[in-house]
Amino acid sequence: MPAMNRRTFLSGSLAGTAVSLIASPATVLGNPANSLPEGNPITRKLGKTGIELPIVSMGVMRADNPGLVRAALKAGMIHLDTAHGYMKGRNETMLGEVLKEYPRDSFVIATKVGPESPETYRAKFEESLRRLQMAYVDILYLHGASSRGDVLDEEMLETLVGLKKAGKVRHIGLSTHRNEPEVIQAAIESGVHEVVLTAINFKYERLDALRKAIADAAAAGIGVVAMKTMAGAYYDKAKTKPINCKAALKWVMQDVNITTSIPGITSYEQLEQNASLLSDLTMTDEERVSLEAGRSERGLFCPGCNECVPACRHQLPIPDLMRAYMYAYGYSSPSIAQELLTDLAIPPHACTDCTSCTVSCRKGFDVADRVRDVTRLLNVPEEFLA
Repeated sequence: MPAMNRRTFLSGSLAGTAVSLIASPATVLGNPANSLPEGNPITRKLGKTGIELPIVSMGVMRADNPGLVRAALKAGMIHLDTAHGYMKGRNETMLGEVLKEYPRDSFVIATKVGPESPETYRAKFEESLRRLQMAYVDILYLHGASSRGDVLDEEMLETLVGLKKAGKVRHIGLSTHRNEPEVIQAAIESGVHEVVLTAINFKYERLDALRKAIADAAAAGIGVVAMKTMAGAYYDKAKTKPINCKAALKWVMQDVNITTSIPGITSYEQLEQNASLLSDLTMTDEERVSLEAGRSERGLFCPGCNECVPACRHQLPIPDLMRAYMYAYGYSSPSIAQELLTDLAIPPHACTDCTSCTVSCRKGFDVADRVRDVTRLLNVPEEFLA
């Protein structure tokens, strides 16, 4: 497939995403909302860490506006979540410049590094510390754990424990987008992990198993943080059917075993909406009805059941590709989708050399179409998405 230039990119099916990104919420400076809530936020303890956090925190993943971070801190969102790979490191760098203005004990910072060799993992984490301009982080996650093997790998556990003993990490954890119940149970068994960052939302299918794993983790003293609470923000690629994101976040945080959530915030409007939940999680009848109606929608969120993977001739990581599709269309973040595709080493011709698709998705996703669509991002110059 030939590389795209700007004209062919904007004329493709990702045109709406590209145009929206040019004036995306992440780049709109605006003015800090004057109506941010005042008063005492609802707080919960993060397992046995001794940290107490408000029930809504800031996912900084797609934010590039320093003023937005300052406004979030002012609103009481003292927990900020980033990762080594977000925005190719620029996210951590931006946070480092902002947070050097604040006392170190006035915020709680978490970052993540994906499974690597011990040497590479330590090197990437050291680079994260340099970007953040910090001597330590409050939480370091093993990023994207998806199996018991990822969690219980002895070399990785030794690496994480070593960084904590060196004083560079206060608390060790893992993040998981797939096989969450099994991964969380493995975290409990490890005796090492103190925090779990897990995907959970009203569209999640194995909810009973996930709820039980979360309750077991909380009972074991592990702090639980929620992500992917908005389930893609829209039910459709064309963005004609928005999800009631405020209701979706309230729904997740009804579970008292979950300490806090890290919805991605890229605009002052989003900040104001999320901050309105800090002191009130009461769900209205209208909100409940809207979520219940949404359960029957196909949506953009892939629960990562993995049933499709064995049927794929090329054994593509389909759940991760569906997550990239959600980033591109649900969250209007093709740059994040491109980063994920690159990290996964997905070939740009994926799904183009098969005359027919052998994969069947029980949610009804047209897997081949979505893979062909989102992998076109691999041919788009990075500067068009930045």
